[in-house]
Amino acid sequence: MLARLRSADNIAGWAFAFPSVLLIFIFGIFPIGYALYMSLFRWRIRQGPSMCDLSAQAAAARDVVVDTLSYIRGCLANYESAVFGDWGGLVVFCLGFAMLVLAYRAWNTLFRSREELIFMFIRLGAALAIIAVSFAVISYGYETMINGLVRRDRAFLTGLQITFYYAFGSIPIQLALGLILAYVLHSKIRGKQVYRMLFFLPYVTPTVAAAVVFGTVFSGRDTSLANQIVTLLGGDVQRWLSEARPFVNVVFGWNLQGFLAGPSMALVVVIVMGIWTYTGYNTVIFMAGLGNIPTDLYEAARVDGANDWSIFRFITLPMLSPVIFYLSLLGFIGTFTAFNTLFVMRTPAAQSTLDTSALVIFDTFRSQNRWAEATAQAITLMVIVLVLTQIQRSVFEKRVFYG
Repeated sequence: MLARLRSADNIAGWAFAFPSVLLIFIFGIFPIGYALYMSLFRWRIRQGPSMCDLSAQAAAARDVVVDTLSYIRGCLANYESAVFGDWGGLVVFCLGFAMLVLAYRAWNTLFRSREELIFMFIRLGAALAIIAVSFAVISYGYETMINGLVRRDRAFLTGLQITFYYAFGSIPIQLALGLILAYVLHSKIRGKQVYRMLFFLPYVTPTVAAAVVFGTVFSGRDTSLANQIVTLLGGDVQRWLSEARPFVNVVFGWNLQGFLAGPSMALVVVIVMGIWTYTGYNTVIFMAGLGNIPTDLYEAARVDGANDWSIFRFITLPMLSPVIFYLSLLGFIGTFTAFNTLFVMRTPAAQSTLDTSALVIFDTFRSQNRWAEATAQAITLMVIVLVLTQIQRSVFEKRVFYG
């Protein structure tokens, strides 16, 4: 009897879960699997031959025996030609990041033995040395991959660099401003509901409409609002969204090149729009987190003589750490897959400095009709997002205080 009841419960449970499982499979698992399948073929509008077969045929024509490693490399030819460029450079690049993980672990052991200062300085020096060497290795691997690609196919790696600028230029500021505004609005001030609505309004504004408005405000014309404000303050007219030069070079007159030059002036404008859009959303989420902190903790801290900064540092921030972790995780995933804003605001004069990895995938698929290469780039971007998410979980989740 018990076995029949358990069987009936299992059937009922699967029956209730089946619609959700079916939707996840149709709109999630199947598209990813089919994209992976497409990336292993020569596919331009119509399906062509498999890259594995082409590799084997090329080896047979040269009368060369293909080993397992060469066969796998031939099957992944779309990834090599449109994404990485050189597998050796990719290995070196990943080795550099592995060295950064090693440096992070060395850094975590610095203060485990506070009384042995000599060993602390040795570990500190070792960590800094590993960081310096790892950045050199990463740079060498990146240059090797870039040099292994033709000029047209370098767009994806360059797009990852632009995506990196976009993510790290916007998310920390969004979180900091959102936390400050939430802390202020959580106090007893008049018109709290009105301010909350005003700050949240940019988030619910249609993305395309907001991008068009920002494009008009930061137009390169002399009559644009941004240029009028700059000239009123005594500055020069700027090209804004049409400026492809790095922001620091334009503002400070420097002549930096490469990765250290930072984002372009056009990308900084998009970063400003991202901050304007998502700060209000972060503020509302932070306010919800502040409302869940027990007031007894603040009262006990006041009795013990704690000032406002100590209360914020040792009570508010630890209690908000789950919210901060959630918003940072969500923000990085969102920036690495951002499309609408960048697509609307990019201009030919910006010279591809707004082309993040998502836009490069779109152009490869739609403009160039290179479907196999586009799916290879999409699979690579998905793996990068998953790896970065796991790194964030490994590094920051241990520091989250869940009560």
